[in-house]
Amino acid sequence: MLLNLIVFEDNRIYPSDLTREQFETIRGLLEAARKKTKPRKVDLFHVFNAVLYLLKTGCQWRMLPKEYPKWRTVHEYFTIWRTPRQGEEHCLLEQVLKKIGRKGPLSTGAERGNQLFNR
Repeated sequence: MLLNLIVFEDNRIYPSDLTREQFETIRGLLEAARKKTKPRKVDLFHVFNAVLYLLKTGCQWRMLPKEYPKWRTVHEYFTIWRTPRQGEEHCLLEQVLKKIGRKGPLSTGAERGNQLFNR
């Protein structure tokens, strides 16, 4: 089955995606967050774009489009990037989003929904 995807001129699939050029400015920060015990099997470019998609749309983890890595992989990296490092005021995700000029909530749609219903 072929999917007809609309691809923007700069090769982005979704409006929330970064271009490769934009991603290269933050690659080092994201790579440093995880210890290298073995080579990565996924491209952090796609993982980070999936995180941006989640933050923008508020979709559930399991509803991530198939163009992105598996939701469990994205969730694992999100958890790492969202956990503040010892001695730092902001988590890595906040630092990276600030560096690329993005604003908005750092929680997924599911987390925001849980906050509403657990009051």
